[in-house]
Order: sequence, then structure tokens, then C-alpha cells
Amino acid sequence: MSMASTMQVSLRLPTRVLFDGPAIRLTATAQDGGFGILPNHVDFVTALVSSVLLVTAPDGRERIFGIDEGLLVKKGHEVGIVVRRGVESDDLGTLRDTVEQNFADMEEDERVARAALSRLEADMVRRFVSLRKPHP
Repeated sequence: MSMASTMQVSLRLPTRVLFDGPAIRLTATAQDGGFGILPNHVDFVTALVSSVLLVTAPDGRERIFGIDEGLLVKKGHEVGIVVRRGVESDDLGTLRDTVEQNFADMEEDERVARAALSRLEADMVRRFVSLRKPHP
């Protein structure tokens, strides 16, 4: 593998891409603790825990993300990260509030969706039961 000065990082949520761009450093937290990745790091896969993810751009600017649990795959000069939920914040000081607000909104949306799904399932069961009843 050739030596590279950057790596391509993609941070994906179930419904959209939260970040996709070059980076010179990435810092994350796995189940066994925090770690950092540089462009020529060995390939690996790890499970991520809910934590702060830092991505340093080639110009030195740090992008700060609050993430839920997920998976990180490093292969060659590409790093793919998939998480259930994630938000970007301008600084660590406001990250907690941003995460709490956005994750609470997402949890409420999930509760509404689960309730709708439960109603659909109950309706399907009622319809199947009515189909099995003999009609006079």
C-alpha cells in the first residue's frame, strides 16, 4: 500500500451521510477504550460505543461529532463509520446539549413509529382472524 497523507472518512447514519471527506487524523472510542487513526494505519474493524468522534481535516480544522454505538471499518485509505444516531457540534462545550436534544427528538420519532407499527400489526391480526371465521 502506498503512503498517503490523508484518508477518506465517511460517517453514515441509517438515513443520510453525516460527514464524507478527507482527514489527517481520527479519534474515536471502542468498547476497549479510545484510539486514534492516521492515514497509514493498519486495516481493522471495531465496534464503537456512544462517545465523541473527532475528525481532523487536512487544514487542521477539527470536526466534532457525538455518536451512538456503531461500527468502524478501516481499509486502505478509507474509513467507513456507521452509527445509529449522530450529530455534529461546533465545540465540545455545546456537544452535550446538542446530543441530548437531537437524540431525544430521534427517540420520540422512534416511539411514534413503533406505536404506528404496533397499530398496523394489531389491525393485520384482526383481519386474519376475521378471514378464518366461517361466514354464514
